[in-house]
Amino acid sequence: MLTEFLSARRIWYPVLLRNKPVNQTNFPFVQIHPDAKIGNNVVIEPFTVIHGDVEIGDDTWIGSNVAIHDGARIGKRCKIFPGAVISSIPQDLKFKGEMTHTFIGDDTMLREYVTVNRGTSYNNFTKVGDRCTILAYSHIAHDCIVGNNVILSNAVNMAGHVIVDDFAVIGGLTGIHQFVRIGKHTMTAAGTIIRKDIPPFVKAGRSPLSYEGVNSVGLRRRGFSEASIREIQEIYRVIFLSGNNNSQALKKVEATFAASSERDDILTFIRNSGRGIMKGYIG
Repeated sequence: MLTEFLSARRIWYPVLLRNKPVNQTNFPFVQIHPDAKIGNNVVIEPFTVIHGDVEIGDDTWIGSNVAIHDGARIGKRCKIFPGAVISSIPQDLKFKGEMTHTFIGDDTMLREYVTVNRGTSYNNFTKVGDRCTILAYSHIAHDCIVGNNVILSNAVNMAGHVIVDDFAVIGGLTGIHQFVRIGKHTMTAAGTIIRKDIPPFVKAGRSPLSYEGVNSVGLRRRGFSEASIREIQEIYRVIFLSGNNNSQALKKVEATFAASSERDDILTFIRNSGRGIMKGYIG
């Protein structure tokens, strides 16, 4: 009896693929369509399902009970934890079955039960960039674009067409309205409801969503000089703390501060905002 038990237990091991053709013999207890393209040294744990129009880069690890649907393009050295569902069809009533994609960049980690829907004909793809960390239970909806080095904390729920720029950090249990844009190097508080755009380099939180200062700690960690951080603080003092409306504030910033990449990023973001930017500081 013990021998039979130990023999049965031997089937429970991850599969490591090194330049082998894809078939069920190579992947016991894994369902992989023969058309799927799997890179070298990919580890796939039992009970995972991979559909046909899928590409997975070298050295990626895929945990058990993962579903990877048609249209997925997964980069190198990714880690996809148990229960994740990648490239499932959009939760969008206007979706008519068109062929679209989901792109996951290199060195990105998707934790347990993360869901990423593929795009619709609006954008034709959903994208998560390189070196992102998407924590458990987060949802990235159709046509979203998540930049590089982004962190989504646990249970961030993102509606369709959201853009999150590089190095943004989104607090847990956050809900993000469709078509919102979140600027680079931002940080948002946990439990925030985001209905307006958040310009770059700031902290945001409260209800309604409002400015909570410049993300100075994050900027220092990423090599911004103290002079640049002070300039960003002064710019946002004009925009959010001086009683100006947006048009007045932008004119004053442009007249007062010399051109710099940070100043120009802020001006361009606010001028191009589709939903309008969040409120200033609420005391």
